[in-house]
Amino acid sequence: MKLTVIGSGDAFGTGGRFNTCFMVEAAHTILLDCGASTPVALRAQRIDPNVLDGVILSHLHGDHFGGLPFLLLDAHLPSRRERPLVIAGPPGTRARLDAALEVFFPGSSAMKWRFPLDVVEIAPGEPAELLGLTIRSAEVIHRSGAPSTAVRLSDGESVLAYSGDTEWTDALLPIGQGADLFIVECYEHARLTTGHMTWSVLKERLADFHARRVMITHMSASMLAHVEDARGAGVLVAEDGLMLDV
Repeated sequence: MKLTVIGSGDAFGTGGRFNTCFMVEAAHTILLDCGASTPVALRAQRIDPNVLDGVILSHLHGDHFGGLPFLLLDAHLPSRRERPLVIAGPPGTRARLDAALEVFFPGSSAMKWRFPLDVVEIAPGEPAELLGLTIRSAEVIHRSGAPSTAVRLSDGESVLAYSGDTEWTDALLPIGQGADLFIVECYEHARLTTGHMTWSVLKERLADFHARRVMITHMSASMLAHVEDARGAGVLVAEDGLMLDV
């Protein structure tokens, strides 16, 4: 399994980083989250969106799924995609995607797409098999108008775990347990913030994951100013364009 960080930023592009998006290459190529800036970020890294087989969403905030209307319309119009595309996310994904399409491009939610499009909703706690991956999710603490989830992906050889956006919750423990790489949102350095992780809390719980590697992402200015604290604790720091073997 190979990981490319397409976007490691927060909702506001702090530090000039693109919104959250990770490209995972295993049996198929997928995006893990697809923030609003993702179509631009993909092309900035010279990645053709047509290589994608699917998108898996942790939750339904714009900085994590808002790139989908543009990705779909690009596939339908200039790219003239013909291969199937799968979008998977928590309950509510279909309705929120249709709503976003209508807001940005009225009438587009009723389009007959040029390519087969399948939207799959995965309930937290119910394992799913999709695009050669075993997917496990757990509901976390982050208000998004639908369940927000942490996600665990396995291709049978490697395990990639991702916290989504959340403050500390023990629901993260089985998701990160023994993962080859656990990507954890770490928005603040010391200030406790509702719905988001803080480094002062996370650093005390790193060993509890028993993950081979932990990488932080989705950082505010306060955390970006203290990333050396994380590196000093043996934690990787996400950067746009970073590539890793999982």
